[in-house]
Amino acid sequence: MLFKSLEFKNAYGQKVKIIEIPVLEEDNTYRFMIQLRLETFIAKVYRSRDVRSVYSFRDYLKKVLKWPVYEQIFKTDILKNNA
Repeated sequence: MLFKSLEFKNAYGQKVKIIEIPVLEEDNTYRFMIQLRLETFIAKVYRSRDVRSVYSFRDYLKKVLKWPVYEQIFKTDILKNNA
């Protein structure tokens, strides 16, 4: 899976970076939901006065999504016999 990162300055002039943003295919059923969650998360971080400069979108999704949905988005194919 591919991941993006996003850098911007928040409302207080602090440089903020959001990492681990999943890149989903056009036909993925979760694409719209992830887009809305990302917009909500960016708005939250933009208004935040927190001293952190790096935020993980993946950790945020882990907190707000139900576990089966989270697994479907971030599923990794397990290779058998190290193949």
